[in-house]
Amino acid sequence: MAGFEMSERRISPFHFRAGPNEIGEDFCSGALDVDGHAVSWDLQYRSTFRVTLSSKGWIGFSRTPHSDAVFSGHIMLDRRRFAGDRLGFGVQGHNCGYRHRNFWNWMHAYFPRTGKTASTLEALFYEMPLGLVFRKAVLWHDGQQHAFRKFHEIGTARDSMRWNFQCADEKLRLETLVDGSGAGIHRLPYVKTDCSGSFEVKNNSLASASLTIENRDGSMEQLETSGGAVLEIVG
Repeated sequence: MAGFEMSERRISPFHFRAGPNEIGEDFCSGALDVDGHAVSWDLQYRSTFRVTLSSKGWIGFSRTPHSDAVFSGHIMLDRRRFAGDRLGFGVQGHNCGYRHRNFWNWMHAYFPRTGKTASTLEALFYEMPLGLVFRKAVLWHDGQQHAFRKFHEIGTARDSMRWNFQCADEKLRLETLVDGSGAGIHRLPYVKTDCSGSFEVKNNSLASASLTIENRDGSMEQLETSGGAVLEIVG
């Protein structure tokens, strides 16, 4: 706690610091020594799109301040250095709530496009009180946001980590398949917020995804990523 600093509520720019580890509006840096290995990082990120998927009062929120983030800087692992002006791409997101939900699906996919700006798709599905279910998907494509309040699940294979769904608005119809069955899958024990036990969270941050976009005029566009998606399934 002696090295802890945090910006005041609603003050911009945001910063959070704990010892040598720091997160700011557009950067993060830090250093850790774990099990005989030393890892340190100094990264900057930039993006063009941010979104709040869910904000339900006492239930909590899910926000993505950097949906199409591009990262630059360096990472040191022992004596190996990884550096680049475009070191990687992905997402920065934040979730908050007074307790974990009993089940949820969450995915985010980053689709690079040759000669065009990247597109992203993020979708969230979770249980709410009184038997209700929250569903929302947001597409960022050609500089425009498309929000889908409802979507139809074609299939969810929780054991094999696959999520297939469709959604539509007045302009677009989407069909998405996210496959998290590859080598990047992790099964993590999450402790319940009341410390009464734990439950398993399945996550793959190197998932693949395919997206078919059908326009109102009937034209179609196919987007794919072999490792630029993340899928998390619980329950």
